[in-house]
Amino acid sequence: MPRWLPRAMVLALALVAAFQLGSWAFHQLTGLLVNALIAFFLALAVEPAVSWMAARGMRRGLATFLVFLAVMIAAAGFVTLLGSMLAGQIVKMVEDFPEYLDSVINWINSHFHTELRRVDIQEGLLRSDWLRTYVQNGASGVLDVSAQVLGGLFRLLTIALFSFYFAADGPRLRRALCSVLPPARQSEVLRAWEIAVDKTGGYLYSRGLMALISGIAHYVVLEVLEVPYAPALAVWVGLVSQFIPTIGTYLAGALPMLIAFTVDPWYALWVLAFVVIYQQFENYVLQPKLTSKTVDIHPAVAFGSVIAGTALLGAVGALIAIPAVATLQAFLGAYVRRYDVADDPRVHGRRGRGAEPGAATRMRRLWGRRAGAEPSGADGGGGGPAS
Repeated sequence: MPRWLPRAMVLALALVAAFQLGSWAFHQLTGLLVNALIAFFLALAVEPAVSWMAARGMRRGLATFLVFLAVMIAAAGFVTLLGSMLAGQIVKMVEDFPEYLDSVINWINSHFHTELRRVDIQEGLLRSDWLRTYVQNGASGVLDVSAQVLGGLFRLLTIALFSFYFAADGPRLRRALCSVLPPARQSEVLRAWEIAVDKTGGYLYSRGLMALISGIAHYVVLEVLEVPYAPALAVWVGLVSQFIPTIGTYLAGALPMLIAFTVDPWYALWVLAFVVIYQQFENYVLQPKLTSKTVDIHPAVAFGSVIAGTALLGAVGALIAIPAVATLQAFLGAYVRRYDVADDPRVHGRRGRGAEPGAATRMRRLWGRRAGAEPSGADGGGGGPAS
């Protein structure tokens, strides 16, 4: 046996063990890494405000605390307002449910010539096995829901702490990163950091602008339908539909439909129709144009990046895909050599002179020849042309 073979086998086994250990550690820490990535982009989002306050003499930690405090107060006030509104509407809907049920029963009896009664329906529901099974499953799922809520609160606290430290210790983090790099690489890292801050801010600006437009449009519709709490519902639709990816649109439209149903069931259908139509307008007209202007990427690239981010990281990937791709595109654009484009008609979307004319051009020429030949054939006199 060669002397190098035992050492090679030991080295191969060590590499396999290290790979397995690294793969196991990566899968165990995936949640933490995702939380750190979200916190990093949140820190980039608040970086302009924190830097503006720090440049005017305020300590960076205090400036970061004030920015996060303002965000938390606004979020808590918004959630409290919506919670009280939703609770009031649910109570009203429960109180008015017998009237809705009577109207539905009367409609069925008048159209189908039946003799249904509300008492019979209530007794049938109370004695049904479906209701008993549903109550038992709901009671057993309370612990699961509580565990998920506690897990979500812990994750939210983790993201908030990471983002606070990233924003408050941003200069120290940049210095620590640049201290292990040569001067040429340091300038590249700082440029990438600045580009990331600009692109993340532009993405949030575009989302905020779309939330404003969506809120105004839904407010007009809800006000026309005389749905109560129209301003709060408009703010809910604008924020949730823009800042919660994938399912945000459905969550945003469900609450106005529920409250509109308490006014008139037909109003809920009108709200649903408007939500669907506006969503199509936003997806195919509004969002590509605003995103390409503020983040400076092509609409097709923005759409593809959202799909890729969703496939990789789910809802989190959909939220951070566009600023990440915009940052990468802007950073690589600084190192890609560009040349002057030749002045060719094909560059501007026109055919060259030597190219064969299209069918439309040939039809116009043929029509022009026929129009020019008709006057001379219509004279019929045989006389020569007038001089």
